Amino acid sequence: MSERFLIAQVGRTVGLHGDLKLHLHTDFPEQFKKGATFQSSKGELQIAAYNPTRGTVRFVGFEDVDSAKRLTNAKLFSDEAATREACKLEEGQHFWFEIIGCEVFEAGERLGQVTEIERLVDADYLSVESDETLRGEKGAKRFLIPYIDRYIVEVDTAAKRIEVRDAKAIFEAS
Repeated sequence: MSERFLIAQVGRTVGLHGDLKLHLHTDFPEQFKKGATFQSSKGELQIAAYNPTRGTVRFVGFEDVDSAKRLTNAKLFSDEAATREACKLEEGQHFWFEIIGCEVFEAGERLGQVTEIERLVDADYLSVESDETLRGEKGAKRFLIPYIDRYIVEVDTAAKRIEVRDAKAIFEAS
């Protein structure tokens, strides 16, 4: 079974027809459309209606307040194959699961490996586990690189390699 990714969490009920707040953890809201099916922490759920303006969703079989309340706090998941099918990237964009695991290099020197991506405010940061030879005994085991053009030179997900600039200075200041 492929790895699942959290893409949304269901919130409180809204109104009398089983609508629920939907808190997105994805940059691709277009995947939430009528008929779409997702695995969740409460079993498989199919979308009966989605209102992106209101940020609400209704699921098949949960079209009244009482039944919908049972879905509060449910987590919705997707996997790599479903994400690739439902979400279309523009040139130069990458899925987080493609970035995680990439080796990070600056001017030919290995700085470390991306272990996760953190979203802080409105920016994404690569969480990099620093290379043991780089950190020595006192260096940071982990540091963050803003995922912006100022630092990211090139991303090659096929080779699992990211070339950066000025990121070593961030490591040294960590």
